[in-house]
Parts: sequence; C-alpha cells; structure tokens
Amino acid sequence: MNNLTFFTEFILLGLSADRHAQTLLFVLFLGVYLLTLMGNLLMILVIRGDSHLHIPMYFFLGHLSFLDICFSSVTMPKMLQNFLSQKKSISVSGCITQSFFFLLSGCAEASLLSAMAYDRYAAVCHPLLYTVVMNRPLCTALVGAAWVMGFLNSLVNNLFIHKLHFCGSNIIAHFCCELPSLFPLSCTDPTANEFLLSGSSAFLGLLTLPLILFSYSRIISAILSIRSSEGQGKAFSTCSSHLTVVLLFYGTALFRYISPASGSVLERVVSIQYSVITSLLNPLIYSLKNQEVKAALQRMLRQQKCALG
Repeated sequence: MNNLTFFTEFILLGLSADRHAQTLLFVLFLGVYLLTLMGNLLMILVIRGDSHLHIPMYFFLGHLSFLDICFSSVTMPKMLQNFLSQKKSISVSGCITQSFFFLLSGCAEASLLSAMAYDRYAAVCHPLLYTVVMNRPLCTALVGAAWVMGFLNSLVNNLFIHKLHFCGSNIIAHFCCELPSLFPLSCTDPTANEFLLSGSSAFLGLLTLPLILFSYSRIISAILSIRSSEGQGKAFSTCSSHLTVVLLFYGTALFRYISPASGSVLERVVSIQYSVITSLLNPLIYSLKNQEVKAALQRMLRQQKCALG
C-alpha cells in the first residue's frame, strides 16, 4: 500500500460543507439507513418464515434484500460519521476496500435483477412449467453467478487501481470512494483504468440488459394477448414492481459508470439514487404492491400477537 500513494488518507467532501446542513443531513440519512435495514431485514424474515413464499420469486427477492443491506452498509456508516466529524478523512486502504465492496455489491445487484427478470418471464409466459423451469438448482446457480460476476468485476478494476500513484490533492469530491472519483486524483495517466471501468460496466450491461429486455418484451406481448382486463392487471402487477426497480437502478448506475467523472453535484445525487435510495425503496415497492407479501406479513404479525398474548 505504501507504493500506491504519497499520502495516507483521503478527504471526502461529502454532500455539503455547511455545518447546519450537515446536521440535518445526518438526521435524514440516519433515518434512511435505519429504515433500509429494518425494511430489508423484515423482508428476509417474512420470506424465510412463511412457507407460502418459498418459491423462486421470493428466493430472489430475499437475496436482493440482503444485497441492499450490504450495498447501503458499504457507504452509509462512514457517511454518517463524516457528517459529525471535523476531519472527513478515510485511510487509503479503507478507501480502496470501500470501492471494492461498493462495486461488488452494485454489479451483483445488477446481475441479480437480470435473473429476476427471467424469473418473471418464466412465471408469466410459461406458468404451467414455472416450477420445472425455475427449479432450485437453477435459482441457486443464478444467485451464485450474480455474486461471482460482481466479485470478478470489482476485483479486476480494484487490482488495476494499484498501478496508479496518488499525490498532490487528496480531496475526493464525493461522499464515498467510488472508482470514478479516484481517477482525477492520480498523478499517473488513469486512461487505461477509466477504459477498463467503462468497458467492464458496458460488458456487464451487455450481459444483463438483453436478458431483461427479452424477458419484458415477451412479458408485455403475453399480457397484451390476455383478453380480460382483470387478467392483464394481475399479470402486470407481478412484474411492475421489478420493472420499477430495474429502471431506478440501471438508469442511474449506467449513467454514472459509463460517463466520464466530473466531480459535479449531479454525480453525487446519482450515486445516492442507486446506492442509497434504491435500497430503501426496494422493500417498500415489493411489499406495498405485492398481495402475497402483505398477507404473509399479516400472518406473521398475528402469530407474534398470539405468542405475546
């Protein structure tokens, strides 16, 4: 690590330099983080505890909730600490570690959303063969592949960051250590690293987006072929939640990792969208728009009430 840099820490500018604004942001993001943890943990407990939800769709949803906890926990604790600190620093090793797990979680979530799109395609277009097609070994393999893709993508990009030398300014115009925010601080030419990150992000998109587009094109075609409006509404409700999450996550993440870094406020807002807000909204989107999850939650609450009463 001593060969990597001429200084031992980075300074994170965060979201605001105003002390009063930082106090308000601390309260706001502490609430967001606690709600994210509680919402996703509740989803995991409901899915694991209710036998009615032991089907492929909720198998993926449980892993998505776990990923959202990991994703938000990579950045939020340090962000909250910096809101209350005079010196908003992070060690070089801590920064590289944070960037590794940040990219790992983001890439794994993108891959998992792609697998969930295929699951919805199988459910809507081949309902009679759904349990045969989406068997447990396949679901486990898809989740494992999502983690492997995230790990390899993050490993390759973070290994190449060690070829850069950082000197001069150690101020990161961001609230966390994302790789695009580190490149402008390099004394050596980061073009190869930027190309690698953009290329690996585009490659991940080419692996996952076509499956999502194929799945939803077939889903929409199947829904439109249903004659009853009630049947169309029921079929669409099973997919609208996932489609909402995909649009929120992919739209902002691809913009951030394919476009060149500028250190603008817009980049920080975009990063908050896919790394913080999406993790908060996922359990709300899936629970509020899903009758089975709401019914399972009511059963769990009744069981707890009976146990206490």
